[in-house]
Amino acid sequence: MVFLRRLLAAAFLFLILLTGWQCAKRGSPSGGPKDITPPELLRSDPENLSIEFDARKIRLFFDEYIKLNDIQNQLIISPPLKNQPDISPQGVASKSIEITIKDTLLENTTYTLNFGQSIQDNNEGNPNSFLSYVFSTGDYIDSLTVKGEVRDAFNQKADEFISVMLYRLDTTYTDSTIYKQPPYYLTNTLDSATTFELQNLKEGKYLIRAIKDEGKNNLFDPKTDKIAFLKDTLELPTDTTFVLTLFKEIPYYSAVTPSLVSGNRIVFGFSGPPDHVNITPLSTIPDTVRTLVYPEPDKDTLNYWFTPFERDSLVFEIYQDQLDIRDTFTVKTRSLALDSLVITASHRGKINFEDDYTLSANIPLMALDTAKFSIMDQDSIPVSLSAKLDSLNNRVEVDFEKEPNANYRINLLPGALTDFFGNTNDTLNLRLNTGSYADYGNLRLRLSGDIPYPLILQLTDDKGVTKREKYATEPQLFEFSAIDPGTYLIRLILDTNGNGKWDTGDYLKERQAERVIYYSKALEVRANWELEETFIVEY
Repeated sequence: MVFLRRLLAAAFLFLILLTGWQCAKRGSPSGGPKDITPPELLRSDPENLSIEFDARKIRLFFDEYIKLNDIQNQLIISPPLKNQPDISPQGVASKSIEITIKDTLLENTTYTLNFGQSIQDNNEGNPNSFLSYVFSTGDYIDSLTVKGEVRDAFNQKADEFISVMLYRLDTTYTDSTIYKQPPYYLTNTLDSATTFELQNLKEGKYLIRAIKDEGKNNLFDPKTDKIAFLKDTLELPTDTTFVLTLFKEIPYYSAVTPSLVSGNRIVFGFSGPPDHVNITPLSTIPDTVRTLVYPEPDKDTLNYWFTPFERDSLVFEIYQDQLDIRDTFTVKTRSLALDSLVITASHRGKINFEDDYTLSANIPLMALDTAKFSIMDQDSIPVSLSAKLDSLNNRVEVDFEKEPNANYRINLLPGALTDFFGNTNDTLNLRLNTGSYADYGNLRLRLSGDIPYPLILQLTDDKGVTKREKYATEPQLFEFSAIDPGTYLIRLILDTNGNGKWDTGDYLKERQAERVIYYSKALEVRANWELEETFIVEY
């Protein structure tokens, strides 16, 4: 009996312990609230804001384990050093970091190391966003500042990681300095803001520039980098807030080695637009060979078309008559297939009432026979049309009245289109359809303010792609009809030179890009809806 009672007591105790373990398992603690506190700098060696600085190593000590993130892009040193310092440890957590300086530092100069978002706590990745280390090789710390904002000349949002630079205006500065030498002071907008602040600056006269530094070398490369500049001299101290507007230059002309891409075409590429470019064969070409130089639409490319003939190689001279630049190239020939005529329709299936319908070709079109074009509606009734050849864009523009809820059959008989080689199209049967007017929305827009004309008003999607466009030389009501439902932006281009397009800037010519202004809010266009807005233009 005693044994039985002890056995029952042991079993009861076991059940209690098992229940407690299960409860503990289900209710295990979560570890407390999430850590949102960034790491703090406890001390540094040498001390921050040191003067008469002559150390080669800097050590920073933190209150918790930290990790370095994207230190190559985030760390901005001003004035820039020729050699990037060594920073350790990388790839492992530590409560300290060590910076080893490789350069010989300038005398009587204040240096700033801005770490951006690179120093984060090891567990949650909280960055210390305001950490900087400052020292001077002289007997005082410079304390002047320059503040401002970076914008994009064309896009609504500026790029990330824009370098803002100050160049000392002295006897060593020339227009080519920005291409060859780093600035005297440097900062960066990083990835979360368009504003900038240059700190710990010395009194004096400077020029301010900003670049999207794709090469990360603190130099301006016009082939890849955007640039912003102010023409006027910046004199410190100042309390002015500066606005810098970035633009991408049109590259200066240079020819690229041509290449044979098919049995009847050589491609001549260029850096910059191929305007005023003449291509002349220096090799003897038989009189029976026909040739044609034709631009590739929307590309910095010229196509040299020729009727095939036997030759091992061809020598060409490329002459840019405005710049008086001559280049000579040799093109090796080989057996390749010939390009054949391909016709591409701008629309297949549904077409908007306001859309233009075009037929594009891959080979230059020489002739158009409208008698071999026809359009039928769903009742097989002929639809009146007009067609004309757009030689500049190598396409045929087809115009016809579009009715709602209609189906169209477009037919091209052989011989409707003839290309440079005398080839004609095969029979083409194309289909289009329209929706109801109720499927679309309409927008009426008025401009208000002291607005210079001419101008271009564009309706774009949220990525800045132009969906509709109107050109105006005087005030008017802008009406956009039959718009696909969606969210749109309004972009206003002040066409200063009146050429009907937006023109970018030129740094060496001190020419800014043409002004672009966005409406302050996105517009939601709904189906079967009329929207009317007033754009108050301020600049």
